[in-house]
Amino acid sequence: MDRDSLIVQQVARAAVENVERVVVGKRHEVLLVLVALLCRGHVLLEDVPGVGKTVLAKAIARTLGVGFKRIQFTPDLLPSDVTGVNVFNQESGRFEFRPGPIVAQLVLADEINRATPKTQAALLEAMEEGQVTVDGVSHALPRPFVVLATENPIDYEGTFPLPEAQLDRFLIRLSLGYPGRANELEMLERQHRAHPLEALETAVGVEELLAAQAAVREVHVAEPIKEYVVSLVEGTRAHEDVALGASPRGSLALYNTVRAWAAISGRDYVVPDDVKLLAEPALAHRVIVNPSARIKHVDSRVVVADVLARTAVPGAQPNRTVHGWT
Repeated sequence: MDRDSLIVQQVARAAVENVERVVVGKRHEVLLVLVALLCRGHVLLEDVPGVGKTVLAKAIARTLGVGFKRIQFTPDLLPSDVTGVNVFNQESGRFEFRPGPIVAQLVLADEINRATPKTQAALLEAMEEGQVTVDGVSHALPRPFVVLATENPIDYEGTFPLPEAQLDRFLIRLSLGYPGRANELEMLERQHRAHPLEALETAVGVEELLAAQAAVREVHVAEPIKEYVVSLVEGTRAHEDVALGASPRGSLALYNTVRAWAAISGRDYVVPDDVKLLAEPALAHRVIVNPSARIKHVDSRVVVADVLARTAVPGAQPNRTVHGWT
């Protein structure tokens, strides 16, 4: 294990163990969120209400000790409520920028699909370029900058489907799911007197996170692995059930996430199993299934699984090993 991989693994171990004091039985999902953070990417948490999406976001923020803001998306939320406004100062005789809640290191966009498309679009520039523009003047956002968005399933009342451009800006989409009987009993026990989130302390500093982000960029990706990534993305575009396949941004997302996963796993190189593991969370939300396939109950996750089954894997297929703790 080289020095860069060791840095990433130490950060991952400290962060995951701290978050698990609050979020029970969801190690894989917590690791995926951490992968996005290491890649400077944004996360979309899609699931039914009450499974811990907001709690996970708050636990991540407290674990990293970053500046945290929460935006509760509602149908009457305006774009200026997100980005901020210019206010005239009578004393100075000048307009002053009053930043909105988007100006933070970690932003929780809670129930993002309850806002109108116009307000959802207020996040596009921030998520892609790390800045917001108000009245023609651009304002840089702090570093690191990560959006953790939650959304309810689109068939729930009062929701607006996220447009393709918005979905494509999320590095990873994942679902938490129900915790299982044993984990739910453990949750009841932990919250008998107080919520464990109240006592959660910082486990990883911002400088440590930035060092881990830099270390991830040193992970080696062999040429056959790069070709495998591109083949999978091209496979989504050519699939018979797809109206719109994954974009080139999807190729970059898969390429970056597998490097982060390899580093977390204690390796300074990527193996094909890393790609297979990250393909669905990195690509599925970028794939738009055509109407005839939706009638047959085919969704984008099924399409990605089918593309994985059809695409030749380069070289051998070693078992994924994570050094002793995942």
